[in-house]
Amino acid sequence: MRVPLLDLKEQLKPLRAEMLAGITELIDSTAYILGERVEALESGVAEYCGTRHGVGVSSGTDALLAALMALDVGPGDFVLTTPYTFIATIGSILRLGARPLFADIEPLSYNISPAAMREVLNNPRWQGRIKAVMPVHLYGQCADMTAITSLARQYDIPIVEDAAQAIGAVCPLTIDGRTVWRRAGSMGRAGCFSFFPSKNLGGIGDGGMITVDDDDLAALIRVIRVHGGSSNYFHAVLGGNFRIDPIQAAALNVKLPHLPDWHKARRQNAALYCELLAECGLTADEITPPTAVYAEAAVLGGEAAADYHVYNQFVIRCRQRDELRDYLLAHDVGCAVYYPVPMHKQACVADMGLNDLRMPVAELAAAETLALPVYPELSRDMIHFVVENIYNFYRKAR
Repeated sequence: MRVPLLDLKEQLKPLRAEMLAGITELIDSTAYILGERVEALESGVAEYCGTRHGVGVSSGTDALLAALMALDVGPGDFVLTTPYTFIATIGSILRLGARPLFADIEPLSYNISPAAMREVLNNPRWQGRIKAVMPVHLYGQCADMTAITSLARQYDIPIVEDAAQAIGAVCPLTIDGRTVWRRAGSMGRAGCFSFFPSKNLGGIGDGGMITVDDDDLAALIRVIRVHGGSSNYFHAVLGGNFRIDPIQAAALNVKLPHLPDWHKARRQNAALYCELLAECGLTADEITPPTAVYAEAAVLGGEAAADYHVYNQFVIRCRQRDELRDYLLAHDVGCAVYYPVPMHKQACVADMGLNDLRMPVAELAAAETLALPVYPELSRDMIHFVVENIYNFYRKAR
């Protein structure tokens, strides 16, 4: 048996005819820039996420960049974020001449730690210099947005949610004593999503979306994505060519209604992994499965809370991580390390002195974590095969 880390062909099979029809219609229309397909995707994603506006952009990376530009982040500014993420998070900050400030992560969720954030925000060196806070909802689970939004209000700093891996994920948000379930991308000034093909809602190329409640901010982002001009050849601000391609919108409009079912299948796959790993005795020592930090609250929250974790990745902590990875790959089990080098240790920030920082929780996660296949079309037999190979590896290692 062969189990790939991701198999997009299986997802495509039942959708292929409808997607081809939509793309063919687009080609015949010759309406190749923005247009009604993009508008339909924007309104669909905004409604799904619970915001007033969606602004389609060229990638998840450009979503982050355009959102920061709209908040006037630039040279001399600082953005507080996590060291355990993809390069796009800090790359969008650096490209604007700003600098990232890092707060370590929580060991269970891998998301930024509010306690570590508070230490940074309380440091007199940074007070008044932090232009935005950028939490990352990693692997399909939201950061602790109750604590993060409280900090942001206390220090009057806007939040840009990097929700590239978490479209549809929900978390309990408590404000002024009232708790509601909110979706990723609806809890900050802006939420930024990626439609990279491997995401839960993946396109047939690059694409992204910014979700916004504020009418004026949404209007500004729409201007920024078309070179900063509200009409041709008149440019109020400096922008970029950040438009989403309508061919991506045509494909994503077909996929969006299926997202709840795909999330449900991912949760079921994750639950089966956890059950089988425990039955094999692997969770006693060798393996730590991912922790769904809102699972207990979700039981009480009803259907609205079902997507407390949407498992963009199923990430385990494991002893002998690199050896296990190599063993699984050699036995036709797809797996990958996200992320082997934390952002503060990357060569691109060495000249800023960031390589000397200590982020012990993020550094440990980088050394111990491994992602296993969890896509919706995964069969029970395939999951059994993955766990069997993990068990065989540790049995040989004992």
